[in-house]
Amino acid sequence: MNLIELTSVTKSFQTDAGPFLALKDINLRVEAGEFVAIIGKSGSGKTTLINMITGLDRPSSGEIRVAGVEVHKLGENALAAWRGRTIGVVFQFFQLLPTLTALENVMLPMDFCATPAFQERRARAMELLSLMEIEGHAHKLPARLSGGQQQRVAIARALATDPPILAADEPTGNLDSKTAAAVFAMFERLAGLGKTILMVTHDPDLARRAERQLHIADGVIVNDVKEHL
Repeated sequence: MNLIELTSVTKSFQTDAGPFLALKDINLRVEAGEFVAIIGKSGSGKTTLINMITGLDRPSSGEIRVAGVEVHKLGENALAAWRGRTIGVVFQFFQLLPTLTALENVMLPMDFCATPAFQERRARAMELLSLMEIEGHAHKLPARLSGGQQQRVAIARALATDPPILAADEPTGNLDSKTAAAVFAMFERLAGLGKTILMVTHDPDLARRAERQLHIADGVIVNDVKEHL
């Protein structure tokens, strides 16, 4: 079953030098449960593609359907509510709120989406921190955590409302190679639990460990390789 469908998606940005085509007539299908690595040089369109799928940006033309919803047609409020239920987003620079503990950062999306029930949220957050092997740091502020620990908290936060999809934009790009490998292993574990994962990465060695690799150049998917793992 296709969980994600992009049809003739184009994205143009206006620059001082004129319009810039970041994505050019992209057609893409991703099935539920796939682990997809998106690779390409800086400026190739990787992040723009992720932003289309997550609804963080809108296409100039084309259609985007995720989990049966026509994302490109949603208004801002509906889009935010849909994203909270459907996609967990992980960023390169963690984006944790500095005045909240790790536990409170993980609980935040639950409060925003009002799920699960209020009395269950703390236990759910601790369960996710345990899954990420970071529960011992639940009551620490982000400034007291290493980069790898912060990224584990960020992944736990992305899982807070149990979304079917995780979208990660260079989640290991700000980490040393050993920590990056450990964080990537977390994504592999989540894929094994049935999550659909889209990961932008600049690391070809990590990308080859994913079930499928999309190579993007100049706004076009130039190669789509599915490994038989």
